[in-house]
Amino acid sequence: MIKYLSYNNLDIEKYDACISRSVNSRIYAFSWYLNCVADSWGVLVYKDYEAVMPLTIKSKYGIKYVFLPPWVQQLGVFSKNNIPEELLLEFIMGIPKKFKQINIYLNSKNQLSQQNIKIRNNYILKLNNPYDKIIKSFSKGRRSSIKQAEQFNLQIENTTNLSALVNLFLHVKNKRVTRNFDFKRLEKIKEKLLPLKKLIIYHVRNTSKELLGGAVFLFDENRITYLFSIVNEKGKEEQAMSFLINYMIKSHANSNFIFDFEGSMVKNLESFFKSFGAEKELYFRYKKKLHFFKI
Repeated sequence: MIKYLSYNNLDIEKYDACISRSVNSRIYAFSWYLNCVADSWGVLVYKDYEAVMPLTIKSKYGIKYVFLPPWVQQLGVFSKNNIPEELLLEFIMGIPKKFKQINIYLNSKNQLSQQNIKIRNNYILKLNNPYDKIIKSFSKGRRSSIKQAEQFNLQIENTTNLSALVNLFLHVKNKRVTRNFDFKRLEKIKEKLLPLKKLIIYHVRNTSKELLGGAVFLFDENRITYLFSIVNEKGKEEQAMSFLINYMIKSHANSNFIFDFEGSMVKNLESFFKSFGAEKELYFRYKKKLHFFKI
């Protein structure tokens, strides 16, 4: 019932249709997004694309393994129906043996109770209420930060200039941190998704037009995903990121969107996300490898 298809053997139209109509659809799983972030990928397909599980593939020393590519938080199994644990296990057992290590981040609808599972935290905010109601769920401190930012007369600029944010990031962060970010892939995502109107870049500037920070947001039918952000010290002092996130929430309030903060397991970031009234949403990491194989 479940078969593995390489990219060249996929019916891309059926595959993307399955992702689009899934109860747990994520922008990361669409073919055009995976083509930006992974050099190679295939799919486990259930029946006639009733459920699918994309597998992003990497190779080292000629040995292939399944991994999570940059700029992706969750993949796993997608279907228009809720996915029982039995079917999820079938998918995992169906991963071809040629992949000597499996490191998969399942989405929040993929519930699995196994020894190889680790729970991860995500934070989301439903925007299906008027802004006046949503802001009441903000912490007192966050509301104060937004008022502080407004006093600085910060300005938000819709732009296509990703490199300015990347350069700011490289200036602010140290080399050890920046090694974990694949900005060439992020540029590919921008080039693909901007024409599709599925990506927005915002800069935050002060009255002197100085760049204080900014962020990249992804859009699909259900979610606004907070993909990447950076703020310098002056931007922190003037609450530039609180100002920008509040702008996004206010602009899309009273809609069917979910604002997806994309994490985090880091306490300071968790506290920041929770201060906007965000709810915890659990997702799961499944990892398995042969005992003699190390990457």
